[in-house]
Amino acid sequence: MKADEWNHAPESYDCPFCRFAGGSYDSLNASTDLVATTLHAFARVSPKWWPNNRGHVIVAPVEHFENLYALPSVVGHAVFDLTRAIAVAMRETYGCSGISTRQHNEPAGNQDVWHHHVHVFPRYPNDQLYTRHDEAAYVSTEERAPYSALLRAHLRLHS
Repeated sequence: MKADEWNHAPESYDCPFCRFAGGSYDSLNASTDLVATTLHAFARVSPKWWPNNRGHVIVAPVEHFENLYALPSVVGHAVFDLTRAIAVAMRETYGCSGISTRQHNEPAGNQDVWHHHVHVFPRYPNDQLYTRHDEAAYVSTEERAPYSALLRAHLRLHS
């Protein structure tokens, strides 16, 4: 099988990450969510938060690739490098005790946005991240803004 045979997006899919990367904003994709961008990847504070893991970040390729199978190596390296930078910034600024990353492919792998991305979560003792999926909720642009500003400032100081 070829990587494109594992795609699941409908033909008319309106990709929220492509809209964000292209500068089209709304309440779930605010310009203030942007943390960092490189030639091949961007990082943004997610609009969807788990109860004890506020300010989690999504790192994605700028160009549309549905899943890991389709990702060119140079783009994969850029996504991973930015994921690492976000994890370090988060660990040093959020006061968390650790970091978890997650990446999903296809419906059986729990992928629900058809654009490759990596979640970077701040972790705290007993935060129950993996048992509270049903409690995740969308938060306002105003709630997200301080987290992206904190990470942007850290990255500027350490770049």
